[in-house]
Amino acid sequence: MALQGNLRDFTVTQLLNLVNLANKSGALLIQGPNEGARLIFRQGKLAYAQLASDKDGVQGNLPSVLHRAEKINDAQLNTLRTRAAGMSDKELGLLLINAGYVTQQDIFESLQAYFVDIVQQLFTWVEGHFKFDPTQDVPENRIPVRIALENLIMEGSRQIHEWEQLNFEIPNLDMALAFTDRPGVNLKKVNLNVEEWRVISYINPKNSIRQIAKASKMNDLEIRRIVYGLMQAGLVRLIRPEGAPTQLEGLQSAFPGVKPAEQKSLVTRLMERIRSI
Repeated sequence: MALQGNLRDFTVTQLLNLVNLANKSGALLIQGPNEGARLIFRQGKLAYAQLASDKDGVQGNLPSVLHRAEKINDAQLNTLRTRAAGMSDKELGLLLINAGYVTQQDIFESLQAYFVDIVQQLFTWVEGHFKFDPTQDVPENRIPVRIALENLIMEGSRQIHEWEQLNFEIPNLDMALAFTDRPGVNLKKVNLNVEEWRVISYINPKNSIRQIAKASKMNDLEIRRIVYGLMQAGLVRLIRPEGAPTQLEGLQSAFPGVKPAEQKSLVTRLMERIRSI
């Protein structure tokens, strides 16, 4: 399959569908504006996934994945990183199973959840390039899994629809948030989940939504989803961040000596003139 191109022409969901229908083996390499990913397939099934930012494999190695899935605790994670640093995931997995720390099912379920999470992060990527390389396979020191793509494709389609709606409601992540003035509302009595409380804790006129997302380790879809929910509940509203320009850069120099209200009127008339051409 000689497949390469731009994400503007093919969504990640469409690419997964092509791999699934063609029952292909190989690696789908995707490069977005700020991140990249490598998805490896075996006979049309997802076998492995890795983000480019994890080039050393620290986040995707077996101890980290098991810790993320809460199969091992902090102390066990530190011990494994120290004493089993030279072992492959396959060797370490067998050791952990024989020692009774985890089961084979624990390992496979944890890896599957981690790989699926990586794929789901790609569904909202609309800028970037991709290439399919049929020569690449799962790294020798990693444990392959076997994940059917049909459910992933359906989830991708759902997320794309949700992304379009959220992007319409919150088109600019460089806006900030402010609490609405609602007398009698006590936030401590509002039933919010952990992620929502985390976002609430960062609300400040100086913090953009993008900055809050970075501090909370959320992707664009996750932060939009939470902010939209808080807005629908009437708890927050969008505001311009403190220190941000109140008008388009260069607008003042374009109309020297013209008051802001008159500038707006001039711009409006210019836009109407352009539409009429």
